[in-house]
Amino acid sequence: MEDPEIHSNIKWIPLSITAEYPEGDIIGKLLAFSSMLPHALIISFITLILFRRDLHTISYLLGLVLNEGINYVLKHTLRQGRPLVRPSLLHEYGMPSSHSQFMWFFTTYMFLFIWVRLRHISYTNTIWICIWKTAISVACLVASIIVAVARIYLQYHTVSQVIIGGLLGSVLGVLWFLFTQFILTPWFPTVASWRVCEWLLVRDQTLIPNIIWFEYTSHRHESKHRSRKLVSMKSQ
Repeated sequence: MEDPEIHSNIKWIPLSITAEYPEGDIIGKLLAFSSMLPHALIISFITLILFRRDLHTISYLLGLVLNEGINYVLKHTLRQGRPLVRPSLLHEYGMPSSHSQFMWFFTTYMFLFIWVRLRHISYTNTIWICIWKTAISVACLVASIIVAVARIYLQYHTVSQVIIGGLLGSVLGVLWFLFTQFILTPWFPTVASWRVCEWLLVRDQTLIPNIIWFEYTSHRHESKHRSRKLVSMKSQ
């Protein structure tokens, strides 16, 4: 572990409690912004759930929360320090990296979701489907690598802490995907029929191959139907 006195002459500028960068370091500032990506993803998940009420999205978020819980337990069990002590952190344990574990869980699960769970939508517009699947996969991979590099560059974690976090997140991502795919998904129709789920408009969209196209065509059909009905009423 590096001596904290070596860095005493460096002024660190905070972006959040988990993102600081050396003053005047443009690369460090950009990497500090990337370190806030897990927080942005959590907010995105909550927003998506509020608007779409999909059981699989809820399961995805629950997996991320469980992943964070495991990371918390491991950190307080191993109690390995960080390379640079920061008084702004609530604790100084760094093994494994929670940012790296979160991002690689997210990326691994997303990769499996796109290429395994959504494989049935490749039967139409194969080229374009493959393009957007590849683009999303690459974007998630690049984002995870950038966040991992940022945690090392900004001296929040050692290389080993980031690697272990990434490996653990990937393994947990695979396990949670398998659990969701083979254990939870068969129960989604039953859960969606519960009174509380009907009241909250929670739904199971598993069997709909392209939900965006489905919602678009449903909306267009309903709009045409209501337009014809309105014209018919006016003509009477």
